[in-house]
Amino acid sequence: MYPENYRYTKEHEWVLSEGETGTIGITDHAQSELGDIVFVDLPKVGATIEQGKTFGSVESVKAVSDLYAPVSGEVIEVNAGLNDKPETLNSDPHGAAWLIKVKITQPAELPGLLSAADYQAYLG
Repeated sequence: MYPENYRYTKEHEWVLSEGETGTIGITDHAQSELGDIVFVDLPKVGATIEQGKTFGSVESVKAVSDLYAPVSGEVIEVNAGLNDKPETLNSDPHGAAWLIKVKITQPAELPGLLSAADYQAYLG
């Protein structure tokens, strides 16, 4: 259910590290807790994000939830498709509904994140 090659946060974000690029999204658990997602607020290309700090938000019919950066970096791409179809986060949170891509500036942060097994254990 949770891809083994991703790293996870206790705030329910994931990052897929490929070289110096990190793709960031929210977990299946997060989208199921939020319910029907209707809007996503993401940073602009060129913005800097810092591990543990908010970088945007996801709005559902239930609530608005902040997004927390799993790693520090510079935003190099934003998933523009979510502007028109934010509900993709409900159907494919670990795939097509990635949020942003960053150039990772602190690769040493990655080992401190949860593995898929650790994340599932954290969820209980």
